Amino acid sequence: MFSSPIPVTITRLRAALRRPLPGLPGQMCMASRPRPGTERILDPNLDCRRAGVLVLLYPREDELCLVLTWRTETLNNHRGQISLPGGSMEPGETAAATALREAQEELGIDPASLELLGTLSPLYIPPSDFCIYPVVAYTATRPSFSPNPEEVAEVIEEPLAHLLAAETHCEETWELRGQPVRVPFYAVGPHKVWGATAMVLCELATLLRADVDSLPSPTVDAQLLVATPNGG
Repeated sequence: MFSSPIPVTITRLRAALRRPLPGLPGQMCMASRPRPGTERILDPNLDCRRAGVLVLLYPREDELCLVLTWRTETLNNHRGQISLPGGSMEPGETAAATALREAQEELGIDPASLELLGTLSPLYIPPSDFCIYPVVAYTATRPSFSPNPEEVAEVIEEPLAHLLAAETHCEETWELRGQPVRVPFYAVGPHKVWGATAMVLCELATLLRADVDSLPSPTVDAQLLVATPNGG
């Protein structure tokens, strides 16, 4: 999937995040069916709880990876599910500030070591009444994760090439809230990444396919290919 060096891929992704995003159509490829209420994110007057989540990219053994967490069974929301690091916004906080704070609390990641690349489209989660705001960041060095045992049962490091592979995309019929639902998910080891997390990653995958791997290599100054803390 990624024939270009990782810094070039990140440069292209940074540029793609500054252009109009795929939005809801780019998320719906991994949406459960039916999923009533998804379109409410388009309502400018939507009153919902707000959360910031972090899509963190980094190299590991020459592969571009992202980090997911397996949430503990003791959490109030989405317990036992696979998620991106993140949580509720505090008063006056931006989505980026929330995502960085939560990543530090959950995984011990130093915010100063990350470059903010941009944001993906917000997404409404009807069961929990959350609007989540995904923030994309990059670090040129694999983080040293220190998971909080009260929130994180397992740290999952997923190569993006595997996430984008066709065999990773699966679908089953589950019973949710008393009715049969078709649920697409990413098969990540023994885990099933579905719901809002899968929808966020679906939009990221859409950008990577359309705007990263298919584009010619840009001509950029060599210094721009090196991630810098707090950039973006």
